[in-house]
Amino acid sequence: MVRIRLARRGRKKAAMYDIVVADAKAPRDGRFIEKLGTYNPTSNPTKIVLNVEKAVKWLLNGAQPTDTTRSILSHEGVLIRKHLQVGVIKGAITQEVADERFEAWKQEKLGRVETKKGGLDKKQADAKLAQLEAERKVNEARAAAIAKKYVVEEAPAEAPAAEEAAPAEEAAE
Repeated sequence: MVRIRLARRGRKKAAMYDIVVADAKAPRDGRFIEKLGTYNPTSNPTKIVLNVEKAVKWLLNGAQPTDTTRSILSHEGVLIRKHLQVGVIKGAITQEVADERFEAWKQEKLGRVETKKGGLDKKQADAKLAQLEAERKVNEARAAAIAKKYVVEEAPAEAPAAEEAAPAEEAAE
């Protein structure tokens, strides 16, 4: 059986994967038939480079993806493209209709991705503002404590005594 699976490469704790078509009995990082793309889960967001046409061709020829690879292919739209292509082969829809539906799906997917990115950006900005606000409150409390510690008390007792002495001198005159 032919599988679409991941072949690991990269250094320790910095894995990067090739998406390959290989015989099911071949070792994970061993011989493969064809390379379809790359997958880098360590970057944020994850980076996927995939040749969609080759992947659809292999799926139509009977290659079975592993669970992780199926998820990646679904995310990139390969599985829906294959589904639409099967409809074209069976005569249920035309190629133009299939292409149109795929483009509509792709636009919807881009809209969802942009909405999610915007939400994440807003969430990060809100978290940063909350952190700055908390830091400002701590700094104000620290400044108030320091000011309270070093307040120079004015001599309020001496001032009234001096004022009392001045009218007494005027009365004596």
